[in-house]
Amino acid sequence: MPSTFSTNLKLELIATGEQSGTWGITTNNNLGTLIEQAICGVGAVPMADADTTITIANGASSVARDIVLLVTGSLSANRNLIAPAVNKTYVVYNNTSGGYSLIVKTASGTGVTIPNGATQIIYCNSTNFFLAASQTNVAAGTGINVSTVGTTATVTNTGVTSLTGTANQIT
Repeated sequence: MPSTFSTNLKLELIATGEQSGTWGITTNNNLGTLIEQAICGVGAVPMADADTTITIANGASSVARDIVLLVTGSLSANRNLIAPAVNKTYVVYNNTSGGYSLIVKTASGTGVTIPNGATQIIYCNSTNFFLAASQTNVAAGTGINVSTVGTTATVTNTGVTSLTGTANQIT
């Protein structure tokens, strides 16, 4: 029986009795390259002004295996970043120019919109993408509570004498 590949990360699964004397090469590739890339890899995704598809190759390094995706390019409209329909978590930074959003989705599922300049932690359940973290609170005693974080934030001023800043920064 020949080797097969795992469903999500496409790691080579050596069949019993196969690769006698050379299985260490496959094992080292699985553990020292592919799993490491999935846990701490940072991949560049240059995006043309069109929807872009990323894939995970069987037993080989590929950008869709990276946990962090740095998306660049110049967009003239919101665009789809189509990722594999497998169980996977990503940290996606929309560093494109043009002011447009990315929608990270599978080919046939629903996605998550990531505004221009934003970073989001998202995950796929092998069908659809979801936000992994949708709310953050500022530490107690600061006088500021952030009730919703994502594309917008509601800030309640409780005891702070003034708030100044731009749409992306409040001091």
